[in-house]
Amino acid sequence: MSADLRKDAAHHAAPGKVTSEILDRVPPHSLEAEKAVLGSILLDPAMCDEVVLILRPDDFYAEANARLYRHMVAMHDEGKRIDTTLLVERLKQAGEFEAVGGDAYLLEVFRSVAVAAHAVHYAEIVRDKAILRSLIHATTEILRDAYDPTRPSRELLNAAEERVFALNDERSEDQIASIHDVLIAAFAQIDRRARGDATGIPSGFADLDSLTGGLHDAELIILAARPSMGKTALATNIAEHAAMESNVTTLFVSLEMSRLELAQRMLCSRGRIDGRKFRSGFLSGEDRKKLVRVSGELSKAPLFIDDTPSRTVTEIAAAARRLKRKANLGLIVIDYLQLIEPDNPRDPRQEQVARIARQLKHLARKINVPVLCLAQLNRQAEVGGSNRPKLSHLRESGAIEQDADVVMFVHREEYGLSREEAQERDVVGKADLIVAKQRNGPTGDIKLRWFEEFTRFESLAAHVHAEFDAYSGAEATF
Repeated sequence: MSADLRKDAAHHAAPGKVTSEILDRVPPHSLEAEKAVLGSILLDPAMCDEVVLILRPDDFYAEANARLYRHMVAMHDEGKRIDTTLLVERLKQAGEFEAVGGDAYLLEVFRSVAVAAHAVHYAEIVRDKAILRSLIHATTEILRDAYDPTRPSRELLNAAEERVFALNDERSEDQIASIHDVLIAAFAQIDRRARGDATGIPSGFADLDSLTGGLHDAELIILAARPSMGKTALATNIAEHAAMESNVTTLFVSLEMSRLELAQRMLCSRGRIDGRKFRSGFLSGEDRKKLVRVSGELSKAPLFIDDTPSRTVTEIAAAARRLKRKANLGLIVIDYLQLIEPDNPRDPRQEQVARIARQLKHLARKINVPVLCLAQLNRQAEVGGSNRPKLSHLRESGAIEQDADVVMFVHREEYGLSREEAQERDVVGKADLIVAKQRNGPTGDIKLRWFEEFTRFESLAAHVHAEFDAYSGAEATF
């Protein structure tokens, strides 16, 4: 074998040798800390309430210690006193007395500590070692999967990230809080609302923010409509306002439109430029000035667009977590729910959509940001004399309604009417934003003004006031 070939073979063999040496090591553990936890509970059974918030039976490295801990916790849950005599009797009845080491090992455990005061400290040591073992197990699975030639690299990357972050999610800190602390936070929120401040991220529509308090952290907000009602335009308006006016880092996941189309919509909407002129290229000098100004403003906004046409919730969550770490992500907008790829493609469609809705709610809670997700309505919304949308019109799954904190519908009565009929009913350029469900507040209708040429919604009340002010100014001048 030539020197180059030997060198190349050594280069490829070395990583495998190192990996083998690492995997052959004894996993992290502390038998002394495990025995100290069990000994502390035997000395003071009340410590069980402190320890169970930190440890699970599977966190013990030694099987004997895991069995002892499982029996101690069960005795405590049953209201029985924990002492060596009763524990021995229970182990014998279960046929596990010899499996845990018999009298000799129980005596060793009992004598492992002199006082029970440090039980929590010992439990934390055991937990930390268990986390390290879980991390080793997860990375070993990642390594095994990486050698599977049948799985796409993108899928492997997302699965690897999900495994690692799952370890942190499973070990989330205790969420118990005293009512005193909760009430202080509640009154602070009431004070903000009394001042007229949105407690969540402002949507850009004053009437909507007055009704909902804005877009709240950890909430799943569903914005639904039939095709061509303008739900994408409204979501774009909200995302644009959050990023540009409130400086909130926003992730827009567009599963239907390309990032270029989305950017063009934002430019036309923000600059109030006729989209038909934009597409045809026949822009006036004034329009070009508006484009330059708006593009400069938009380019500075903390707005990120993901237009990958097929995304699973797992992939969306991975992107969101990265932005949360790097740029303090504050809002996720997804267009739209029924285009999200299911993790379980063989299941019935209704179950797929139900699982996606639950995953989105879970995502909102885990990273503590509002998730605004668009959704389609079924054809029943077009049946009958009134085509006003209802919660029962949510397409493919009632679980969307169940998991969502807020459900809103965009409805334009003029859609489907002739120009003459729309003018006769006085619905030209008008839209309703129907808040049909709000878990923590009232429901109601918000009146909006629709500018089709700009693909933009504005508050109807604000638009009427602006027209009145302009009219009053013109009269005064006259």
